[in-house]
Amino acid sequence: MKDPRRLPIWSRQTDLWDRRAERKVLEGVVEAIRAGESRALVIQGDAGVGKSALLDYLSRHAEGCRVARAAGVQSEMELAFAGIHQLCGQMLDRLDAIPGPQAEALRTAFGLSEGPSVDPFLLGLAVLSLLSEVAAQAPLLCLIDDQQWLDWSSALLLGFAARRLGAESLGLIFAVREPNEHLSGLPELSVAGLPQEDAGGFLDWLLPGKVDDRIREQIILETKGNPLALLELSRELLSADPPFGLELPRDVADASSIEDSYVRRIGDLPDATRRVLLLAAADPTGDAPRIWRAAGRLGIEVEAAAAAAEAGLADFGARVHFRHPLARSAAYRAASSQERQEAHRVLAEVTDPLHDPERRAWHRAAATSGPDEEVAGELEKAGLLALARGCLGTAGAYMRRAVVLTIEPERRAERAVLAAQGQIRMGSFDVAMEMLAAAETGSISDLQRAHLDLVRAQLAYVTNRGSDAPKLLLTAAKRLEPIDVDLSRAAYLDALSAAIFAGRLASPGAGVLDVALAVASAPRPAHPPTVLDLLLDGLAATYNRGYAAGLPMLHLALTAPESAEDQLRWLWLTTIAAMRVWDDDRLDSLSARHVQIARDAAAISELPLALASRTVALLFAGELVEAAWLVEESKAVQDAIGRNLAPYGALGLAALRGDADIARTLIEETIDDVRRRGEGVGVTMAEWANALLHNGLGRYDAALAAARRATAYGPDPGSFIWPLVELVEAAARVGTMGTARSAFDRLSHMTSASGTEWALGLEARSGALLEDGEEAERRYKESIARLGRTRQRPDLARAHLVYGEWLRRHQRHVDAREQLRTAHRMLDTMGMNGFAERARRELRATGEAPRKRTPATAHTELTPQESQIAWLARDGLSNPEIGTRLFISAHTVQYHLRKVFAKLGITSRSQLRAVLPKDPRGT
Repeated sequence: MKDPRRLPIWSRQTDLWDRRAERKVLEGVVEAIRAGESRALVIQGDAGVGKSALLDYLSRHAEGCRVARAAGVQSEMELAFAGIHQLCGQMLDRLDAIPGPQAEALRTAFGLSEGPSVDPFLLGLAVLSLLSEVAAQAPLLCLIDDQQWLDWSSALLLGFAARRLGAESLGLIFAVREPNEHLSGLPELSVAGLPQEDAGGFLDWLLPGKVDDRIREQIILETKGNPLALLELSRELLSADPPFGLELPRDVADASSIEDSYVRRIGDLPDATRRVLLLAAADPTGDAPRIWRAAGRLGIEVEAAAAAAEAGLADFGARVHFRHPLARSAAYRAASSQERQEAHRVLAEVTDPLHDPERRAWHRAAATSGPDEEVAGELEKAGLLALARGCLGTAGAYMRRAVVLTIEPERRAERAVLAAQGQIRMGSFDVAMEMLAAAETGSISDLQRAHLDLVRAQLAYVTNRGSDAPKLLLTAAKRLEPIDVDLSRAAYLDALSAAIFAGRLASPGAGVLDVALAVASAPRPAHPPTVLDLLLDGLAATYNRGYAAGLPMLHLALTAPESAEDQLRWLWLTTIAAMRVWDDDRLDSLSARHVQIARDAAAISELPLALASRTVALLFAGELVEAAWLVEESKAVQDAIGRNLAPYGALGLAALRGDADIARTLIEETIDDVRRRGEGVGVTMAEWANALLHNGLGRYDAALAAARRATAYGPDPGSFIWPLVELVEAAARVGTMGTARSAFDRLSHMTSASGTEWALGLEARSGALLEDGEEAERRYKESIARLGRTRQRPDLARAHLVYGEWLRRHQRHVDAREQLRTAHRMLDTMGMNGFAERARRELRATGEAPRKRTPATAHTELTPQESQIAWLARDGLSNPEIGTRLFISAHTVQYHLRKVFAKLGITSRSQLRAVLPKDPRGT
């Protein structure tokens, strides 16, 4: 009988066998990369089906390309950036060529420098920039095998980069058993077993002898043509009793059965060989010196590796390499728990605690069978180190294991709460709940109970804003009162914010009035009031004692100094306060500062909220084109980081533009979405956009219905400031004057208290709609004068419009034309097409035939992305700065600029100012 150890060693070449169709796809990928294009591809299939062989084929046939490789390892999944280290470790000499904040983020992540905690999505952009920079030297092909076993951080960053590819001569090819969330949306190539004819040929090659035909067919059927399963069956057939060809051995058709086959083969090896394979499996870095140092502590000689190589399981050279990932997992699984702990113990002993503290901590934890405070403390420190480098997944794993190893209740609770916070940041909400439950086992201090309540409330807030979040935050705030007044007041402000978001959909007892009432009895700070204190007390006062009562504190909050940390946390709420007090200058400056600080701090997770506030500010100022760019940027950011905020900016943009079809779709989708999430303020904002749209289109019945729905939620006056303006105009136009006057009374109660030009200008405009004769004209003129002293061009243009409409109805056609021309010019220039058409109809009624504006056409052939890049370049932003804004690489920006230059007939970015007019709409 043939010695099964002499069976030809299975190789990736035999696994490939034919695969003509798959090879053709991969060859097309290489051709595209050589041609300057980017490609991402997910090769999906069962273990042993030939995915790695296809990657090897791609590597061998990538002439003219630089090839970089990485592979996930199951036992290395908790080690931060292990996959990124493999892939990018030899590229770090190009770090200085990418934008500074990105380069510094990567240095921090790789442990090359110290710095503040790194935003994971900034790291994703940094990885994309680094790969793009390397690809600029020569086409770059990145091959990532066993993606399902990458550490969480590496999987996140590489998936992020793959979805943001542009024009970089760069390919990212993943091999995975089943696609996961990190690879969602990427093209897939499914790899199945060999066709029956090829499988039969492969089996004949493996077993060059007569095999019973029925057995042969059964083997092919049960293995589904899986090359690795065919190989392992052949090995067993060669050593079978009775001889092969007469009886089919146990099934090895799937991954677990193939691994069982490896386990049986490992069991036949000498004890020393099994133990050195276990060491190699437990330390997946492939660092041969470290493995042999650990082996020496167990008395294992170098000769022990020979049997592993002869059995076709692993090669021991400068690095240790298993022939297949299933062989690695089998080597680990074949050992007893005591043997595994011993392996991790000696590996920890030979791992440098200064240069590799996280790996050492993980080995020590794996070597521990029960609670151990020393090891738990080391894991906690490792978790904090990982968190500082932006490794949320790794930090979470360390902290979870630290919780398990901690027996003292208070320490266990403290670590469990930290672990839960990390899981919330990762979006792993089920694990966060598990950690919070672990924190409650045993007695804990009042402070820990308060922190526990706070984290549980924060979890409720991010998962379902309209559910229990305000009530839970209130509970946490009250529990914190005797322990930490400042933290308690911060929790109260979070509760008030959550209640404002929940609005009409808040749970019973968790509405905005309930929270505001609780805030009234909150303890006072022991120091001069900060921005947090002013916002909390000011907003609560507007609910408890009336709109005017909160204004002094809110005005102070708009000008109070803030620390950098406070700015990032509270600027969005300060911007909302500016809107509620009708301060257009502060709205502009605060919203711009929020975006700038988020960008400067590389706080990408904060950007969607900052961009939303800035977009609204720009819409009120009539800067619709810039607002549209920010809407697109926000979409890119949210797509990149998996965030899904309600599209308030897009709603307002579509309504002001008069894009009825787009607006209706957005409004319907937003209302459905926010109702599911319990975000009642979203219903209000969607109906406000609905009313604004229809007032612009002159469909006043529809505007009235929408405005009534928007203002139906009474307790929060701040949320219906803007819908009330639309309600007054729609009701006045329809003739339901009782509704119009009631809405005006509610509006003027706030605008007169505010006293700003913006507020009083809108009050005058709305009041004029309810009057006639000299009083109406006086108010129209007052409105134009006051709004003319603000930034808010749309409101000023609408004041000219309604005044012109009033003049026409009173047969004062000459005066009406003057107002309507001004309104039409302003509205048309801003792109408020619905209102502009309304002005055009009124002008026609006066006997004038206005012409539609003909925009400059030099840039009308540009795509939306090309247009955005062109304008950013025109404004002086560099390619890396534009790429950071739009979440693409600098080389993709350059690619689009070349197309822009060709379409505009220019040769350099310095000529953009000549061909792109100052106003983005071409005037």
